[in-house]
Formats: sequence, structure tokens, C-alpha cells
Amino acid sequence: MTEQPLIPESTDAPGSYLRVIDLRGTHLGWSELRAAVPRQTASSVVDAEDTVRAIIADVRERGPEALRELALRFDGVAQERIRVAPEDIERAVEALDPAVRHGLETAIERTRAFAKAQRPADVTVEVAPGATLHHRWTPVRRAGLYIPGGLAVYPSSVVMNVVPAQAAGVESVVLCSPPQKEFGGLPHPVILGAAGLLGVDDVWAVGGAQSLAAMAYGVADGEDVLEPVNTVTGPGNIFVAMAKRQLRSVVGVDAEAGTTEIAVLADDSANPRYVAADLISQAEHDPAAGSVLITDSEPFARSVEEQLACQVPEAKHRERITAALGGPQSGVVLTDDLDASVAVADAYAAEHLEIHTRDASAVAARIRNAGAIFVGPFSPVPLGDYAAGSNHVLPTGGTAVFSSGLQAASFMKAVQVIEYSPEALAQLEDDIVALATSEDLPAHGRAVTLRGEQRPSDTVAGG
Repeated sequence: MTEQPLIPESTDAPGSYLRVIDLRGTHLGWSELRAAVPRQTASSVVDAEDTVRAIIADVRERGPEALRELALRFDGVAQERIRVAPEDIERAVEALDPAVRHGLETAIERTRAFAKAQRPADVTVEVAPGATLHHRWTPVRRAGLYIPGGLAVYPSSVVMNVVPAQAAGVESVVLCSPPQKEFGGLPHPVILGAAGLLGVDDVWAVGGAQSLAAMAYGVADGEDVLEPVNTVTGPGNIFVAMAKRQLRSVVGVDAEAGTTEIAVLADDSANPRYVAADLISQAEHDPAAGSVLITDSEPFARSVEEQLACQVPEAKHRERITAALGGPQSGVVLTDDLDASVAVADAYAAEHLEIHTRDASAVAARIRNAGAIFVGPFSPVPLGDYAAGSNHVLPTGGTAVFSSGLQAASFMKAVQVIEYSPEALAQLEDDIVALATSEDLPAHGRAVTLRGEQRPSDTVAGG
């Protein structure tokens, strides 16, 4: 395995935006591939862990006082009321640009259709005569949704979080988003407008890890009360992801959706102009965003680099994009063949994985690990970011090997219901007593055998 510049620097050649990890001729196992692919540096995770732990403890101890101090420190906002007034939400809806409102309404319609279809069905099974088991799905009572601010505005994330919660049947939803100095300490008006379109009126101007702590433990600020939630969801930076990790024992959380990332699995049939544009689209989010190209064609990789050299300088956020493409979390991974590329993609476990190959659908079917898979040249990641109907709150940092994207089931939990008749229980009596005896728990067995000894006077209404 070697690392090298893809295009040597010279006065005649374009600069190299992406470092190269050359895996050709190697035979790496799963753990070795996981270690070889580009990732954010571990030190940033350690730094976030200590910072977030202190923030959570501060919010838990001092509540609104801590939230106001953190808003001043991180957002430059001296807050008065932290909860957003309903009239501010109504005004934001009225002020929405018609084109933006139409885009949001389109996204809501398609996302709601997909989210409703995702809702898992209840199951009833009779495993023996008189022995019935039910697998019943129930929504959580209250959900807390985080919508990031910072370098960009994400009204689309309001749609992606609120809609599946509503589709799941959640009774109560609270939304938190950072206060914005330029908007008088309120969250961005387009975020408020999106919340209003969805009927959400419990909105708090709180950002970052402190918002997750507030939703998990609750906050009382005079007459305004942020009641604790059962589940917290939403994308964010590494501090938000770390807060989720540390609050898992307090509330349910979705995947640790940290800084965005894209991987593109391509062969020499792909369009380098499209691929470069898609890598740039995610690098635009944040200097720490990851953009990874996985290909078995070095000439194609060179063509992508040439396209980056043309497209990056023309981008509005070219400095941010250049930083992201040049970071350790980004790069080109060169492989021997398509099979090796698929193995690398599975090991990377991308938040967003694009497939630009011959017979892209068949290749996509081979992928086990990804938050979302975008198949073919006309399914770019921005489609899923906004209006495809899929959800853009997805696992990052390789956690797609065990986590899924946000969906209706993220706001639900399964309850198992067991219903046996006297005859069905009696049929299992010997088995239960034998197993209870083997575990030295005789009272377990006795709870069953005494039912077989029931006297007429023991019988009560309902059995």
C-alpha cells in the first residue's frame, strides 16, 4: 500500500486535490481495509469527547444559565428568551420565498410517502395451539430533533427529521437549532419556516452538544419548559455525534451522524465531470467533510483530478472545498478490479455511496455497508439531500457497518406480547422446569408447576 500524488506538481499540470492510496497488488483483510481507507484523525474525536462531557454536565447542572453562556461563547448571541415564540414561526412561514416553499413542500410529500411505507408491521404468530406471540410496534412519546446551523442552513434537515417522526406516530416533537446573531438570536428563518410548514411549534434556539443535553435532561426557563424526550435525532458535527454517544444511556439516539462524507465507486465507464462535481458537492459542507473516490482505473482517476482542477476554482466555497479534499478524510483509493473496489466500499461504509459503473444496479446490490446508495449517473447525492424522498440523516465515520439511516422505525420500539392458554403452558411445564433447574432457579419452575396444581378456589374472573 502506497500514498502518492495523483498528478505530479509542475508548471504545466493541474494541482492534485486528492491524495492517493494505492491498494493495487495488495491482499488486505477486512480490518486492514478498514484501517487503510481515509478517515478523520482520531485526535479530533478525543478532543470532542472531553469538551462534550463538560458541556453535558454544565447543562444538566445549571440548565438555562448554562445554555445562555454557551450561546454567547459559541454563537455570539446574548439570549433573552431561549424558546422561539409561535408568532416568530408563523412570520417565518409567511416570509418563505415561494420557490423555497415549493421545494420544501415537494420534499415533504415524497419523504412522507417513503416514511409511511417504512413503518414496520405488527406480527402475530401462533407457535402452538393456544400459544400466541405478538410483535407490536409502538412510537416513542416524545422526540427531540436537532437541526444544525454553522457554515450552512439546513431546512431540508427539518423535513428529514420531522416527517419520519410524524409517520411513526410520535405524539410530541421539539426542535432545536442554533441561535443566529444576524436574526436577533432566533434560528435561521428558513429553518423556522420549514418547522411551521410541518406544524412544529415547540422550537428552541439552542445549538450543538448543549441542545442534545437540554433535550435529554429537560430545561425549565421560567414559564418555558423543555420537557425531556425519549429519542434524539439529527445530523451535526463531531461534537453532536459525540453528545449522542455519551447520552445513549439516557435517551435513544439515531446513528452518530457527524460531518458528511461521500464515496464514489467508479470504473472507466463513468463520467469524470459528474464524479468531480459530486465529490465537490459534499466537500462544500465543511472543511472536515470526506470525499473519497474508489476506482480500478488510474486514467479515470486522473480525469477526475483534471475536472476538480477546473471546477473547484469556480466554486463559491472553494477554500472550504479545497481544505476538505486535501484533508486526511479524503482521497483516491486505487484498486485492482471491481471486486476489490466493492470490498473497499464495504470497508469504508460510506454515509453516501454513489455507484458509477457498468451495470450499476447489480454492483449496488453487492454492497452491504452504506447509509444510502445512489445508483447510476443520474442519482447524485444532492438528490437525496433534498427531494428524492429518502432520508439524508445517515451514519458517518464507518458506523454504517452497524447503523441505519433515519426512518420511521427510528422513532419506534417493539413490544413483545405473550399470551398462553392453560393447556399451552402445561405442554411446556417439563421443559421449563428442566431448564430452570439447570440454572439453579427453582422458583422459576415453581411459578409454572403451581398453576397445574390450581384448586377451584384459586380461579378468579378472567382466568
